[in-house]
Amino acid sequence: MIKKYFLFLWLFSIPFVGNGGVAAQDDSQSIHVNVVLVQLNVAVTDRKGNYVSGLRPEDFAIVEDKIPEKTATFEEGNEPTRRLITAAPSNSKSTTSDDSKTSEAHEVAPLEDQTTNSALGVAGANVFILFDTSNYMYSGFVFAQDSIADFVRSLEGVSKIALYSYSRNLSRVAALTPDRSRVLRGVRNTVAGDDAALYNSLLLTVKDAAQLTGKKAIVVFSNGPDNSSLVPPEDVAELAQSTGTIIYMISTQQAQSEPVSTAVFERISKVTGGKAYFSKSWRDEKQAFASIREDLAHLYALSYYPQPNPNRGWRSITVKLVGKDLQKYHVRTRDGYRILHQAQVSTENFSAQESESVPK
Repeated sequence: MIKKYFLFLWLFSIPFVGNGGVAAQDDSQSIHVNVVLVQLNVAVTDRKGNYVSGLRPEDFAIVEDKIPEKTATFEEGNEPTRRLITAAPSNSKSTTSDDSKTSEAHEVAPLEDQTTNSALGVAGANVFILFDTSNYMYSGFVFAQDSIADFVRSLEGVSKIALYSYSRNLSRVAALTPDRSRVLRGVRNTVAGDDAALYNSLLLTVKDAAQLTGKKAIVVFSNGPDNSSLVPPEDVAELAQSTGTIIYMISTQQAQSEPVSTAVFERISKVTGGKAYFSKSWRDEKQAFASIREDLAHLYALSYYPQPNPNRGWRSITVKLVGKDLQKYHVRTRDGYRILHQAQVSTENFSAQESESVPK
């Protein structure tokens, strides 16, 4: 039976419960919750799959648990972030729950107070590349290295890139950096390993990405199914959704030949707002990387301060376009998040190897 892990995270921004989570006050009938911005990365395409640009903040309607939300910040592509709400309302009271008769006072931090890893005014995404170096990759290792290197060189408007590799363990080959040459050296120095613990490694990568604000994405290059993880893919998908991390999956026919892996790859990417690609050749892999690059360059980044909401579990999110002329377009984004209270990740049954220095 696959073990379930409780995820340990102290999150500095989207979405989380800060200052120790939910803290009971002297008055047992009052619970104070700090909520910061919830960020959404939204792709808008027409029926042919072409990206739709030039949309305005008022063209989007955001609903959380059937509660309309107001857009606080807005960004299109790699343009600077626009602040639409200078400060969130504080100490707004929610209605009393029929079950618990406990009221919530939502203390929402204003934008100016969010100094840690602030993404305001900084265009571009942070991209983590997770490279399969397991024994599934032996036959096409050099081709995969070439595809990833071309992808790194082609990324424009991206603030920083990290290169991680995995087989049985995760190796942080090149930590998040704006230095493309460092990442390329890391690509050239990766070596093939043994079994594939994809979900273990992906969970740890999501944890690293979760510390960042702004657009953040993980691009997974996998040549086969997972045969060594203890972490279920559902845990990875939920954490990625709750921290606003997009996951793109690029895989080959070897993974696609296993229906379970195909379904899991498609599900993880879809619920996080990303895409899954199954390549028949190394040329197709380069096209998949190019598609991801275009997707990152055309994303709309919207954020909002959640209105008072008694739901402390899974919160659903719906983003729609406003106006009859815009109904013909398709919207892709994550569909919800769970408020994360505190950090507890058990690593006793799997480990992460770190390799921060890249050979010259």
